[in-house]
Amino acid sequence: MSIVIKTADEIEKMRIAGKLAAEVLEMIAPHVVVGVTTDELDQICHDYIVNVQQAIPAPLNYRGFPKSICTSINQQICHGIPSDKKLKSGDIINVDITVIKDGYHGDTSQMFCVGDVTPHAKRLVEITRQCLFLGIEQVKPGAHFGDIGHVIQVHAESNRYSVVREFCGHGIGKKFHEDPHVMHFGKRGEGAMMKPGMIFTIEPMINLGKRHMKVLADGWTAVTKDRSLSAQFEHTILVTETGYEILTLRQEEQ
Repeated sequence: MSIVIKTADEIEKMRIAGKLAAEVLEMIAPHVVVGVTTDELDQICHDYIVNVQQAIPAPLNYRGFPKSICTSINQQICHGIPSDKKLKSGDIINVDITVIKDGYHGDTSQMFCVGDVTPHAKRLVEITRQCLFLGIEQVKPGAHFGDIGHVIQVHAESNRYSVVREFCGHGIGKKFHEDPHVMHFGKRGEGAMMKPGMIFTIEPMINLGKRHMKVLADGWTAVTKDRSLSAQFEHTILVTETGYEILTLRQEEQ
């Protein structure tokens, strides 16, 4: 495993890319309502990234992915492809944004509750958000990547949820996906040691039911095998000299 340590110049470019990705989520939030199609959300995000931000939507044509964002609804874990399907009251949806600006990637996602969402769905979303921030709080020089996975797994399982194991966070920079793999389960003290200048995503996927998943015939959309609800949040994180910086932090989180 060779984890890239970013230079000061690269870190500044990653800050810009991360801020842009966060701004796309802030922009799209008012549009995530009953009756909108995920294709419409995709088009709004695409136009904003390309025309307003003058950036590139990283998912578009990435290994053949056909859209500019990922939209994963209810039992869809990740990599959902936008379509003409309309959102209905009670849906929970993850909107996953990655932008490329000046050659560097910013990657983030959040959950939205559409209309009147059940208490158990809201709770899953909230616990998943807590899992992300508990993971982020482990980030500092000298910590191990297993520390992140450990706290996420403990928090999810103590709330009787399960952690998807087939997908993980990842290093990010000039490439969409770099070393290391950032697992959302594991033991303290395992994995590589964090050093200042490392940048990676943490993006736990937490299921209401069992952890097992399958990929649909489209080759992308991952769903829970037992059709239980799934939730995910994601941020891009920089290891600083004293701890961490969230490069994709939204205004509402500050």
